[in-house]
Amino acid sequence: MHTHDRMISARLRRAVQWALLAFALVTPVGTATAEDEALILLMQPLPREEMPAETFQPLADYVSALAGRACKINTPPNFPSYWEAVRRNRYDLAFDAPHFADYRIRKFGFTALAKTPDTASYSLIMRDDARALDPSSLVGKRVAALSLTSIGTLRLNALFPNPYRQPVLVEVPKTEDGLVMLFTKRVEAAFLPTAGIGARIDSRGAIVVLTTEPIPRLVLSASPRLARELTDKIRTGLLQARATDDGRTMLHAIGIDFLDAATNEEFANQSYVLRGYWGY
Repeated sequence: MHTHDRMISARLRRAVQWALLAFALVTPVGTATAEDEALILLMQPLPREEMPAETFQPLADYVSALAGRACKINTPPNFPSYWEAVRRNRYDLAFDAPHFADYRIRKFGFTALAKTPDTASYSLIMRDDARALDPSSLVGKRVAALSLTSIGTLRLNALFPNPYRQPVLVEVPKTEDGLVMLFTKRVEAAFLPTAGIGARIDSRGAIVVLTTEPIPRLVLSASPRLARELTDKIRTGLLQARATDDGRTMLHAIGIDFLDAATNEEFANQSYVLRGYWGY
């Protein structure tokens, strides 16, 4: 072989070696699989007087131990952004109110796994000096309510199906703010969590006009993207949590005595309150 040919051959070998080295550097040793990725737990924002969503990190840690995978909480800052997150369906688990759970069960094929044993209801409160202690008298009047896509506000909207004959909703961050607005006559009524009202109105000149039927406060549901075996493992671990030390520690940390079994059927039609919202 001539010297010129040998030089070309050597250069070619070096070029191939550099190409192979570069490929080795940028190519991962193994490819990530769905089983390696962190689970995403979508958690609804809660009223300020309740525990902040970050308090539920022990639940995510407990699910992580059950699944053998990391579990990260995603909590949008308010209900409009939460509704957008629900619709995008980029999560594996969700812990939120029954109307959201029913929506994703019907829309995305999620499965209800567990629910909190406590329930939530909402009460319509009016001052006892009101001219008419009747919901129909509130058409066109200001009514204080929590976040505008919370189950309470959605239930209030359901009382006024005619979009041209509804109250003017005034969003408040917590129950006490709604009561203050009511008693200072900045609103005609307030629609607030019954549990948060308690004895706060007894001596302040207000009356409960109606109270909604109680429903489970929070429901944990799982995406069909998760393997059936993993879903069953998470469900079993949650329902048996109070029988283990780690489980009891988790439940105590999130302020829940235990978790009850949940089925898709018991939340049927809860999502009807969302029908008036964009993207339903």
